Amino acid sequence: MSLQLKPRTTVRAKISSVGTYVPPRVLSNADLEKMVDTNDEWITERTGIKTRHLVDKGVATSDLAAEAAKVCLARRGIDATEVEAIIVATVTPDMAFPATACLVQDKLGAKGAWGFDLSAACSGFPYALQVGAKLVESGAHKKVLVIGADVMSSIIDYTDRTTCIIFGDGAGAVLLEPCDEAAGEVGLIDFWHEVDGSGAVSLNMPAGGSRKPASHETIDAKEHFVHQDGQAVYKFAVRKMAESAEGLLTRNGLTGAELGAFIPHQANKRIILSTAERLGMDLERVVINIDRFGNTTAATIPLAINTALEEGRLKKGDLVLLAAVGAGFTVGATLLRWEI
Repeated sequence: MSLQLKPRTTVRAKISSVGTYVPPRVLSNADLEKMVDTNDEWITERTGIKTRHLVDKGVATSDLAAEAAKVCLARRGIDATEVEAIIVATVTPDMAFPATACLVQDKLGAKGAWGFDLSAACSGFPYALQVGAKLVESGAHKKVLVIGADVMSSIIDYTDRTTCIIFGDGAGAVLLEPCDEAAGEVGLIDFWHEVDGSGAVSLNMPAGGSRKPASHETIDAKEHFVHQDGQAVYKFAVRKMAESAEGLLTRNGLTGAELGAFIPHQANKRIILSTAERLGMDLERVVINIDRFGNTTAATIPLAINTALEEGRLKKGDLVLLAAVGAGFTVGATLLRWEI
């Protein structure tokens, strides 16, 4: 099979640059052994994680996001004043309001940009990527900054061994611009998004919103930390990561064998391997860096894109599939051609 592009009257959007940032402090499995009842072998076998990066006290999501954005813009060789819109995917905003995007705009000096935050947990980056692409495709903007950033350590209970082993902090940014169609550029091709709100009970932060505002009771009950039903989340993620990826490929007349790279959300190595097997992909084309960064929620996919670039595993013209499953439940997959 070969890719059959659907006729369209609007310009396509492409990723024209990438930038990432993780805080320097590292928390290893050996460190966690001293904090909770766990061990390196157990964590590695079940998740694939060896280390994760954590912020120091006082460092927030906007700080990580701004650093990743600076790298992204520097690689493209443009000033922040050229950015027209900023979308920040996060579940750990600096504060309830204003939006983290506002804080990032100020830190960058992106004086001509507007922006907003998008909350879709681990699917946040694919969701924000499509929203940004539509701003480009509509002709409204020519340079849109899409950022996935989370300081998960701010909402993790480090006495809960079921969650504290999983998450890390980090940020990744991409710049979206119109494709040069005369040069044969294709960019973002298609997406497959779903939500299943019945899964909200399985992965959430119970307090801090309008239903349960902060109080002594909610703090004492540790309801401002991530709560999850690990088995329910795992089963949904294994099924939906594969279904969304397969559905997107089938709709576009492709198979996994025709992909240059599969870049999945880094939540659990077993989920990644299961999806890759179902797609019929060899592991050389599957990007995995969960061992170094853990689950950084909205930042995992841009961090993995950067890993693929650093390792020389992503080349201009490659067909690339991104896929994620997150709290909500949310499902997000994107098919694109790499144009850098």
